[in-house]
Amino acid sequence: MGTWWQGAKARLKQVLQPSEGRGEDRWRTFLRHKAKLIYAVSGEFFKGDLTLQATSLVYTTLLSLAPLLAVSFSVLKAFGIHNEIEPVLHHFLLPLGPRGEEITTKIIQYVENLKVGVLGSVGVGLLFYTVLSLIQKVEGAFNHVWRIKAERPFVRRFSDYLSVLLIGPVLVFSAVGATASVMQTSFIQTLLEFELLGKTLVVVSKLLPYLLVIGGFTFVYLFLPNTKVKLGSAVVGGVVAGILWESIGILFAFFVATSTKYDAIYSSLAILILFMIWLYISWLILLVGAQVAYYHQNPRMIGLAQKDPLPLSNRLKERVVLLILLRVGEVFHQGCPPPTLESLVKQLGLPGYLIEDIIESLKSARLVTETGAEPPGYLLSKDPATVTIRKVLDIIRRAEERQFPLESLLFKAPAVDGIMEKVEQALDQAMEKATLKDLIGDRQEAS
Repeated sequence: MGTWWQGAKARLKQVLQPSEGRGEDRWRTFLRHKAKLIYAVSGEFFKGDLTLQATSLVYTTLLSLAPLLAVSFSVLKAFGIHNEIEPVLHHFLLPLGPRGEEITTKIIQYVENLKVGVLGSVGVGLLFYTVLSLIQKVEGAFNHVWRIKAERPFVRRFSDYLSVLLIGPVLVFSAVGATASVMQTSFIQTLLEFELLGKTLVVVSKLLPYLLVIGGFTFVYLFLPNTKVKLGSAVVGGVVAGILWESIGILFAFFVATSTKYDAIYSSLAILILFMIWLYISWLILLVGAQVAYYHQNPRMIGLAQKDPLPLSNRLKERVVLLILLRVGEVFHQGCPPPTLESLVKQLGLPGYLIEDIIESLKSARLVTETGAEPPGYLLSKDPATVTIRKVLDIIRRAEERQFPLESLLFKAPAVDGIMEKVEQALDQAMEKATLKDLIGDRQEAS
């Protein structure tokens, strides 16, 4: 089975490679790219990381659902639109059929009976902490998809999460309420009487739930990852996730309607189990859409989808660290804004997490420092004339040794020690006087 699967994957990769020796028309290239995108996302799905993240989010959601709805309900009540929370919940749980209505009713009753005022300051603090931890968990899952290791600074994280918590529900439920009320206005009702316009408006009204779902997914993909996501990529991910969510919802509703035997097996627990399954599917769809957005924005990573983390040899690490310092030094001498992680990713064509690791090593060695801007840029911390190329290579060669000092555990071998000593001496002789200033100057003369 394993041999057959490996052979099938090899043949599929061969098909996805562009043909050599002859050009391809635009449509064939487009279809090949989309097939590669599907292959890459499928590989990420079957690798298991997405399913693991979705499972973790289900557990966190079960703990945070009631506090999240309580906070949202309190905010919406202040704006007088708290009645819109029930239709949105009902739409989300629609695939559960009558069980979804039952869960919606129980959740709404619980939220309405919750009196935030009697919780006290500690209770309210725990309420907000539970909700913010859910948002942080979702951001962590998205950062994993986007190969981002750095988290938002605490102050920015707090303000961003609070904005989502306070403004997000108002915008979402206002849009839902406005959509429903607009369709009932006399102007729209008059337009419905005209045959052509009436049919068009009916089609638009049928599509509105899909568009709202796609808009919600797009907003999440734009906002939550701790990186700049292009609007086009977020929209593509939102469209894929929205279509998947609505389509799988129909299939899941059919499954629930035909699964009466589960009531006999699980009794009253059947509702909870089906609810958890639908939560898991929903989170999985959200993460799949995020993966689509990532590969749409980073098409060069499609061919490396199965290699995570991507290996970077020591030779390439040395080359990359010199390229990074060259770029940082050039920009400084030209009086341009300092390069950001995103600009370095574009110029080097490498995943952000690989460049980020090398920059962290340079920051630890105090060769590079971050600006206070958002996103941060990178500046040289020392005069390039005082930094030798030998020192730079030493920093990147010994980067992991600071965390894992294993050399003392190795047994002594004079022959090996002698060879390593000669390598170090050769590097000293070759790089004895070469500095970063020379590297930057040579580049400027060549250009």
